[in-house]
Amino acid sequence: MEITIVGRKCTPRDSFRERAERKLAKIGHFFGGDVEAKITATVEKAYQTVEVTIVSGGLTFRAQQQCENMNDALDRCADQLVRQIRKNKTKVEKRLKRSSPAEFDFAVPQGEDIPEEIDYEIVRKKVLTLKPQSVDEAILEMNMLGHKFYMYLDESTNGVAVIYQRSNGGYGLLTPEIT
Repeated sequence: MEITIVGRKCTPRDSFRERAERKLAKIGHFFGGDVEAKITATVEKAYQTVEVTIVSGGLTFRAQQQCENMNDALDRCADQLVRQIRKNKTKVEKRLKRSSPAEFDFAVPQGEDIPEEIDYEIVRKKVLTLKPQSVDEAILEMNMLGHKFYMYLDESTNGVAVIYQRSNGGYGLLTPEIT
């Protein structure tokens, strides 16, 4: 597992790096092939934030936690990632049982319980008419509507994009990349 640790407004200590490597090594056992992990640690006045993103093949798992202590936030992120991975594994297993058997690229250690997956129901469908806009226009329209996210047709790429408000302030932009 390739681990990258980035500090924002801080320099993570060696003890944090060692702890992160131990925690992510346990998570690395779920995957068979190349796994990349990026940890971003941010120090604010009242709290510390740890964000962990794991990419393996086409799968991406992400967790973010805020605590008074950076190590506690890392522990919570690791627990959250394990839950996400197990949930995804359960979902894949159910699909495979319905269709044909196949191999997947990660495995759950023996003896661990996996919670039952909840079936989701789509209760509303909405058709959007997309017009070409710049990012600034999309942000303005999203704010006028009072929404947390907004899908639009990017005039520079002529592709669909989503702009959203981040919980820590600022905006995020999602653009598709076809692989």
